[in-house]
Amino acid sequence: MSAELSKLLNTLGLLAIGMVLTMAFIDQVWFGELPCPLCILQRAGLIAAGCGIALNIVFGPKPSHYGIAIIGAVASAGISTRQILLHVVPGTGFYGPDVLGLHLYTWAFLFAVAIVVGSAIMLLSDRQFSQVQPSSGRLKALPLTAVLLFLILTIANIFSTVALCGGGLCPEEPDDYELFSIND
Repeated sequence: MSAELSKLLNTLGLLAIGMVLTMAFIDQVWFGELPCPLCILQRAGLIAAGCGIALNIVFGPKPSHYGIAIIGAVASAGISTRQILLHVVPGTGFYGPDVLGLHLYTWAFLFAVAIVVGSAIMLLSDRQFSQVQPSSGRLKALPLTAVLLFLILTIANIFSTVALCGGGLCPEEPDDYELFSIND
């Protein structure tokens, strides 16, 4: 696999992560489904995975960058598994709506597994690491869009988490943004 193909595949992967984070924000802002602490941690794991992929786009592919992506995705998958197990027993309820028959935390698990598998497959191509890439210092339009979208979503997630948790522990079942609520 060439370094250019690697950059394209990493760009598409980062856009997919951006799409998932965007959908989570739409669910949070448009539909009013505030994320629970486990949901926030799942997003953090996806952001960590996205950081590894973004490093591949900006600085070229390196095994260590894929390692960061895998560690973030494994963390997100582990947290998703915890939330799935909390709700797998009949009668224990669930958190949030379902999409195409699965809850968002189940989709987060499947997406995190896809990141691990995709990163592992990318690691199998040694040729992408040995090619010397001429560095013009500028990213093309699609990779630049992917990186900027990811940075904006990361900042938005940080702000959202601070607003939701108000600088303290996040509520188990949030119903309002703690930072903006006025306690009487």
